[in-house]
Amino acid sequence: MNLLAIAINHHTAPVEVREALHLNDDEIRTITLKAKEKLFTECLIVSTCNRTEVYGIPKNVNTLHTDVQNFLLNGKSNIKITEENFQNFSSSKAVQHLFEVIAGINSQIVGDNQIFKQIKSSFQIADDLQASGFLMRHLFASSTRVGKRVITETSISEGAVTISFASVQLIEKIFSSLGKKSALVIGTGETGEIAAKHLRDRGIGKLTITNRTKEKADKLAETLKCSTINFNEFKSQLYQFDIIISATSYEGLILTKKDIESSMKERKGSTVVLMDIAVPRDIDPDSKYIDHVFYKDIDSLNIIVEQSLKKRNSEIPKVKLIIKEELEEFGNWYNSLDASPTIRTLREHFENIRAEEVKKNKNKFLEGDHEKLEIITKRIINKLLHYPTTELRKAAEQENDSVITKTKVGILKEMFGIDKSITEKKNNNE
Repeated sequence: MNLLAIAINHHTAPVEVREALHLNDDEIRTITLKAKEKLFTECLIVSTCNRTEVYGIPKNVNTLHTDVQNFLLNGKSNIKITEENFQNFSSSKAVQHLFEVIAGINSQIVGDNQIFKQIKSSFQIADDLQASGFLMRHLFASSTRVGKRVITETSISEGAVTISFASVQLIEKIFSSLGKKSALVIGTGETGEIAAKHLRDRGIGKLTITNRTKEKADKLAETLKCSTINFNEFKSQLYQFDIIISATSYEGLILTKKDIESSMKERKGSTVVLMDIAVPRDIDPDSKYIDHVFYKDIDSLNIIVEQSLKKRNSEIPKVKLIIKEELEEFGNWYNSLDASPTIRTLREHFENIRAEEVKKNKNKFLEGDHEKLEIITKRIINKLLHYPTTELRKAAEQENDSVITKTKVGILKEMFGIDKSITEKKNNNE
């Protein structure tokens, strides 16, 4: 299998290099088209905050990994990148790497299932640009199956693995519903920002941001569609909030026990949750002795994170077994094509017909039915071709009777007009 892949990720490069090579969807589309024109017959480009990777079937068998690297770095001469910043994969190793990425065991945070959606989106872009062909489409199907199996058959994506998420997860256990609760996030650094995003995603009733630098608070609030409060005023309004998450880099306490006691008098016995996820701490730890106050600091939250990470790591052997099974399945499929190239031609012939007809007619269906249309038409093709391809594989395995093999191959080609179709396509291209 002449499949090449290059990867630059958190294992090989610092964040400034990864940021410089990050591609948005428009850039992926542009580079995919150029890659298909210059290097590949089929290709796929993946780019997330932690990785940029290129997969492709080279037009020229002499194409090297360095050729792909140089292509990706074109126009990026101001960035210092060396050969050591890249990982290179070929053939089945490239497939295995993609499976490990979509499974979440190659992520910076083990079990990160966001990558599953990102890989699917990358495949969709390649397909929309007609940069994916017979092999890439099968690779997409196999990769998707790996991702789905990992999600349904293992627990590798379960549990909180960041302090910010752990704090919000714990808050959800204290309050049965966040829809009627109000929250204040103090600090707009990475930790505070992530905590605020998790609260928004969990449907918090009212979210407010405060920060010493008002511009930073306003910027985050605009992104999250929430409100802000001036830093020099927030203490006087503490009583309004059911949840307070503090994540600043201030050297010293921002909220004293006295501050909390004053706000609790206004709350008249209503519970408040204090999550101090700052280092050093922002909130006086003695606040936990106040009635109706639930207080947690970063040390107690770290215990939750460590337990979750331990559980996720224990699931890695299960994930690797799934990858091994799917890799063998993919290898068997590809080897069957090598054993009898006619199978590949036959399936590609029918897949091209199917894809062309779906493309021409899908506007006759509701947008929500497009995925069903893809699934149903692919199933029809698979069922139609199951028996002839099975017989062809059997014939290919009968090494002592090449006459039977050639006869069956010839009959299939003649019945389905494969040679004629290929010739017509070649003439049209010329």
